[in-house]
Amino acid sequence: MMRSTRTAAFTATAIALAMGATACGGSSGGSGNSSSGPVKGGTLTILNKADYDHLDPQRTYTTEGSSMDEEIVRSLTGWDETGSTPKLVGDLATDTGKSSKKATVWTFHLRHGVQFQDGTEVTSQDVKYGVERAFSPDINGGPPYASQWLVGGAGYKGPYKGKQLSSISTPDKYTIVFHLNTPVADFNETTAMPAWSAVPKSKDTGATYDTHVWSDGPYMIKSYTKNKELVLVKNPHWSQPSDPIRQQNVDEMDVKFGQDEAAIDQQLKSDSGAAQTALQQWPIAGSDLSQISNDPTVKSRYYKIAAPGINYLTINVNRVKDLRVRQAIEYAIDKTTARGAFGGAAYGDYADTMLTPGIGGYKKFSLYSSTPAGDLAKAKALMAQAGNPTPTMSLAVENTTTQEHFADAIKSSLGRIGIKVNVTPLDAANYFSTLDNTKNQYDMAWMDWIADWPNASTVLPVLFDGRQIKKLPLSNQDISYLNDPKVNAQIDKLAKMTDIAKRNAGYGALDEQIVKDASVVPLMYMNFSEMSGSKVGGVISDTILAEPSLVHVYVKK
Repeated sequence: MMRSTRTAAFTATAIALAMGATACGGSSGGSGNSSSGPVKGGTLTILNKADYDHLDPQRTYTTEGSSMDEEIVRSLTGWDETGSTPKLVGDLATDTGKSSKKATVWTFHLRHGVQFQDGTEVTSQDVKYGVERAFSPDINGGPPYASQWLVGGAGYKGPYKGKQLSSISTPDKYTIVFHLNTPVADFNETTAMPAWSAVPKSKDTGATYDTHVWSDGPYMIKSYTKNKELVLVKNPHWSQPSDPIRQQNVDEMDVKFGQDEAAIDQQLKSDSGAAQTALQQWPIAGSDLSQISNDPTVKSRYYKIAAPGINYLTINVNRVKDLRVRQAIEYAIDKTTARGAFGGAAYGDYADTMLTPGIGGYKKFSLYSSTPAGDLAKAKALMAQAGNPTPTMSLAVENTTTQEHFADAIKSSLGRIGIKVNVTPLDAANYFSTLDNTKNQYDMAWMDWIADWPNASTVLPVLFDGRQIKKLPLSNQDISYLNDPKVNAQIDKLAKMTDIAKRNAGYGALDEQIVKDASVVPLMYMNFSEMSGSKVGGVISDTILAEPSLVHVYVKK
């Protein structure tokens, strides 16, 4: 993600270790909570280069969309990030849930008195309906866990034709029970995602719910003009005592879309006028990052958040069939120029693996070039073994300046081994949903991925289970189109393991097997860097989403 995704029997200590390894907050300085507490009132302006892919909680799968959804909707569980490491807590639920029958049954009890924006109480039936609607073909793009894990999920098509999913039961208005087809000991971390939130059936507008999301969080939609502006105002029926995660400090959040990356950076850097009460959710442009990251005048309002995620290039194995050509691409890519497009060293370390350091299951290995600049001699030798083809390949990237420079770097690298690259810029607001649709395939595509929670189980199965290509044609995350029966079988085997050490070792070996198939080129382990104005306070570094969290944000007088 920008999708914007721990293992069975993860202990509290293991969670703290894993999260501590991935957490890296930038300076909060003047943007942190003041000693006198947050200020009430005012308007926070959010400057974004593009609209959210989705705000519909069952469809959102980007970091920006998920972060904004946290202001509008509440999931069953959530992350309290006010301490040194994130802590899983009950959100709509009174606690983090109870498992039984070897973690195949999970029960949650809802808080009493949580209300939607019209004053009606949130019930277990609303949560059940919210989860069920994600199964409809019209509600696509969200995470796959419900369809993978709930009994009967594989054939269920959603509630719009009157059918319910019997594996979600609601014994009373405050209790919801999920029956799983396999043990999932970290299921209550899945339920911290927006997809596990309540939707009142009477307010569901189907595929257009993005602009009509019904709030049970601190803010509700006042107006939403796609690709232009989103305005949030206070939900008058939200109650602070019922919410362990959020505050309701500002009167309004005004999100403006469609501005140039560099223009946003310069507005915030200048810290003048309205920019003083503004922040950004998309990372600082690559062309600005090196300078801004070293500028002492913005240190107190600069956020560098280490993402549990990876920036990578996919190679479609159905379109680039010759393994030797794919391996030649691995050797030919100059990662120094690719990283330079995103801002250089401040953006992140060079990557050789799909799993990132700090994630459960990470194993250090390097299968291709020993230097980030690549190995041109080996790349040319592999192309010679393949008969010296001179193919023309398509490359999908976002239509931004940063990615334009990235595309140039890939084009230059592959041109050295006789591969011509045709670049296809796609709308950044719809980039991931476009690629997730199996009708839209390219030879190569830029991608990034942030673990839904920091374990390999939310990376490798989601990105490389080839069975989802057919099963989820509108929300396929396997952009390499790798459908290797050995990989699929290993994913199934690891999912059922409860020995954390053995499971992690298995994921490390699986990562190496996938990279050996040359279906992806790992590029960088990512940091995300954003800025705010000097009058923005209460910003928390969200190390789950790698976003500046808005849950405690306020505007200084």
